[in-house]
Amino acid sequence: RARFVGKNGACNVAHKDIREQGRFLQDVFTTLVDLKWPHTLLIFTMSFLCSWLLFGMVWWLIAFAHGDLDHSTRLQRDPAEGAAGSAAGFVPCVTSIHSFTSAFLFSIEVQVTIGFGGRMVTEECPAAILVLIVQNIVGLVINAIMLGCIFMKTSQAHRRAETLIFSKHAVIALREGRLCFMLRVGDLRKSMIISATIRMQVVKKTASLEGEVVPLNQIDIQMENPVGGNSIFLVSPLIIYHVIDKNSPLYDISPMNLHHHEDLEIIVILEGVVETTGITTQARTSYLADEILWGQRFVPIVAEEDGRYSVDYSKFGNTVKVPTPSCTARQLEEDKSIM
Repeated sequence: RARFVGKNGACNVAHKDIREQGRFLQDVFTTLVDLKWPHTLLIFTMSFLCSWLLFGMVWWLIAFAHGDLDHSTRLQRDPAEGAAGSAAGFVPCVTSIHSFTSAFLFSIEVQVTIGFGGRMVTEECPAAILVLIVQNIVGLVINAIMLGCIFMKTSQAHRRAETLIFSKHAVIALREGRLCFMLRVGDLRKSMIISATIRMQVVKKTASLEGEVVPLNQIDIQMENPVGGNSIFLVSPLIIYHVIDKNSPLYDISPMNLHHHEDLEIIVILEGVVETTGITTQARTSYLADEILWGQRFVPIVAEEDGRYSVDYSKFGNTVKVPTPSCTARQLEEDKSIM
């Protein structure tokens, strides 16, 4: 069975035959951030290169229209005549532009504010001054967009989620005399996740009374939390558990028929705010029927050493067998009521 959510949190959904592709261009910034790194770097390079070429052509046209290219050619051909021409009072729009190559170099110098001192705009041409202002504004806009895009890609929320880990397997065992679905979650970083919340969903194929088939029906399942709600204080690894009661989608599952529920998938979603950046992050994982161990419990990994608590992450996913009834939660409750 195909997963709805992968173990690494990636959603296994392919979007096909999207006819309204233009909607992605209405949010250009998000589209750029969502692109893969090679495409982003290609757009980053081409945006600067194209702007340099465009304004290089504009500077060449200004020099050509003003006659700067002919005068500079004469200077190169006959220095004496050029000196006389300069003495006669000819002032170019931009000094030292005699070809498209030099105009392209001047365009780079203007936009990235390098300025080697060999070329400069004179007060001869108001159009050249206007182009200088426009190119500086365009360069600032390109810098703001592309640098903002690069920053957002390097600080995306799912990067922080890489250090939020879930146990490879979930377990079902007794806790306080009731069958519970349990998993372990931990944070590898010392910086905390503020306002961390966790929730679970069961995703399975269902059919309505009218015969409508819902291939991915999402059902929220409640978790036990002493402080109320779904908030957790994720300083050390925690065991998150769901009591399998009459309101649970797992109420009629037993160890014998657990692996027959091929369409069963339990999704776990952890959300919170990163303490160091203030950015909201989300980590996800899922458990299929064959990743749920019946009659096992997670081993303790937190111990007190030298006045502080230490966590042994080498045992993060280790489990141990414990006595657990081989019946459904419904049958367990019925037996208790009879007794």
